[in-house]
Parts: sequence; C-alpha cells; structure tokens
Amino acid sequence: MSLDLSTLLIILGCALVTFIPRVVPFAIVRNMTLPEPVLKWLSYIPVCILTALVVENFTVQTENALQVNWEVIIVIIPTIFIAIRSKSLSVTVLSGVALMAAVRFIMG
Repeated sequence: MSLDLSTLLIILGCALVTFIPRVVPFAIVRNMTLPEPVLKWLSYIPVCILTALVVENFTVQTENALQVNWEVIIVIIPTIFIAIRSKSLSVTVLSGVALMAAVRFIMG
C-alpha cells in the first residue's frame, strides 16, 4: 500500500483537530484553581457520558418504533451491581465486557 503526501497531510490534520480540543483545555486549567460550582458541575460529566452511551446502546430505532435491545439490558443489570459493589471503573468495564461476550456467545 502506498501513501501519498495528500493522504498523509489529511491524516495529520485529522490527528491535530482531534488532539487540540482534548489537550488544550487541560493545559489551560492545569495551573488554575476552579471555583467549587464549576468543579461540582464537571464531576457530573462522566456520569452524563456513560448514561448517553448506555441508553444509546440499549435502544434500537426501527421504522415505526423504539425497541429495547434485551441483550444489553441483561448485561446492564449485573454490571450496575458490580459497579456499586466494587466502586472500580476497571472492574466494572471488564466485567461488563465479559458479561456481554458471554451473553452474545450463549444467545448466538
């Protein structure tokens, strides 16, 4: 496979556009002390992102209706209990992935 200059420049440009909004905010606020209300508001962002990802995955849009993906529901319930009990993101993610693999293996 050959890589011409224009393709390389597009890849580097996309990397730069992706990198800047993810790193620049951290670099700016690294040496700043943020007010308590801002810190409290920022603490909700991971929960919001996780909720959006979960809801997106357990609902399926068909032509006429919104349906539930029961494989995902079967995995979400024990994963929530594991998250509450372990309070560890790594344990929660690994167990959720393992449970989803098991459900998909069993259900075909």
